[in-house]
Amino acid sequence: MPNTPLILTEIHERVALLRLNRPEAMNALNTPLMVELMDTLEKLDADPAIGAFVLTGDGRAFAAGADIKEMAESSSIELLLKGHISPFDRIKKISKPVIAAVSGWCLGGGNELALSCDLIVASETARFGQPEINLGVIPGAGGTQRLTRTLGKALAMEMVLNNRTLTAEEALRFGLVNRVVPVERYLDEALVLAAEIAARAPLAVRLGKEAVNRALETHLADGIAEERQAFYFLFASEDQKEGMRAFSEKRRPKWTGR
Repeated sequence: MPNTPLILTEIHERVALLRLNRPEAMNALNTPLMVELMDTLEKLDADPAIGAFVLTGDGRAFAAGADIKEMAESSSIELLLKGHISPFDRIKKISKPVIAAVSGWCLGGGNELALSCDLIVASETARFGQPEINLGVIPGAGGTQRLTRTLGKALAMEMVLNNRTLTAEEALRFGLVNRVVPVERYLDEALVLAAEIAARAPLAVRLGKEAVNRALETHLADGIAEERQAFYFLFASEDQKEGMRAFSEKRRPKWTGR
């Protein structure tokens, strides 16, 4: 159906659930899907009623990779001029936490999309990999960099050079995912985690996310300096005053995001 949306959106109180919707292609990531996904994320990121996101596919696949048919005959210049990978750059600018809920195959560009999220909840059936080497290329949307930072050189090399895939339990053991749950619960688990985060002080969540992500991109001294600046900055917020008063008064805080 030509008018079928590529991203299905549900609002669960302060959590936005976004579903990749190309089941016939195991949610392979083509350009229209990626643009629609980033447009939706950016629109909802600007909505103060939304505090966190859950991004998912379906039980068979989070996303089985990039759409090979779309780029198989492309030249390097065509890919560059079209900004083929540029939609991936937009997700890191989302200010609110994005949780990937992964079941089934999470390969290639799908794995890179999950790695671009802030947390990952996996079902027991999840399988993570970067099989680009089988196609005569390598990951191009951050896979080599994020896998190495997350897993270390040895395991990242094996995944990139020899198509090693990780089971859900291996991904948990090596620090790629936050938790593994039965397949019938993985989406609910991700929604609960997102709701817990969305219920916290919005400014502190935003700056906490930025600080942790910066730790992967900068030297320790620079990261500590930026963390300290963010810590001081939050003392200018109404939420800091409310949070500390509520702690002293033994009650739940009422956050305003200001």
